[in-house]
Amino acid sequence: MTTLRDLLDLVRAPAALSVPGDVVAGAAAGGVLGRRTAGLACSSVCLYWAGMAANDWADRHLDAVERPERPIPSGRVPANAALGTAVGLTVAGVALAGLAGGRRALAVAAPLAAAVWAYDVLAKGTAAGPLTMALCRGLDVLLGASPGRSVTAALPSAATIAAHTYLLTTLSHGEVSGGHPSVPAATLAGTVALTAATARGSANGTQPALAGWYAAQFGLPQARAVADPSPGRVRDAVTAGIVSLPALQGALTARGGAPRVALAIAAAAPLARRLVKKIAAT
Repeated sequence: MTTLRDLLDLVRAPAALSVPGDVVAGAAAGGVLGRRTAGLACSSVCLYWAGMAANDWADRHLDAVERPERPIPSGRVPANAALGTAVGLTVAGVALAGLAGGRRALAVAAPLAAAVWAYDVLAKGTAAGPLTMALCRGLDVLLGASPGRSVTAALPSAATIAAHTYLLTTLSHGEVSGGHPSVPAATLAGTVALTAATARGSANGTQPALAGWYAAQFGLPQARAVADPSPGRVRDAVTAGIVSLPALQGALTARGGAPRVALAIAAAAPLARRLVKKIAAT
């Protein structure tokens, strides 16, 4: 019988702590941070969880060989239940976006949902995979800015989160079989460049401090993976990339003029780090 814990495993529940900050950073950049932001953040979490469930459904045959401990191949969650969960969460996510942000939010949420499914069933494992995943995260940031008249002001923040996601997705290709040191070396170089760009032009001390914290959290595990690109080291670096994202989102939120909110977003990072010890984030 499927339990709540099994469903939490299916959707990688702790990883969702990396999601609301996308919307908040976009809202701060777009000057629309307010009550509607909470509803859009809930929409974003639903779409993220939908993507995780759809991922396991699409990978169920591969996981039976490579990751038999996952919910579907282990028999804890039937494949049809995983698909139903993914579809239901997608519908809920798009509906919440419409309720919270109206037509402008729907205009972003609908292509975001499509991009999530496109990654899981078409692009994953191909050269288009990292770009498609980066598109998902970029759209997630723009979802936060969607209640405003224009999302243009949020484009730099969207590009930053998309770049981080591209690096993380590229790195994740070595989670199962390991890889060559050149891959984590390249993603580490990208992380350093991204940190420098995010910290630049600071109007307050919160922005560079959070950018530096992000670099330390994500950079050190990548450096270890350069020295030893085994599956375990790469998986640790990927997990670090997920749980460190709130620090980067916080830096972008501070750049948008909301340093107190930025600190609240960044506070999700240590919580996520503790939770992934109980429920895997990858």
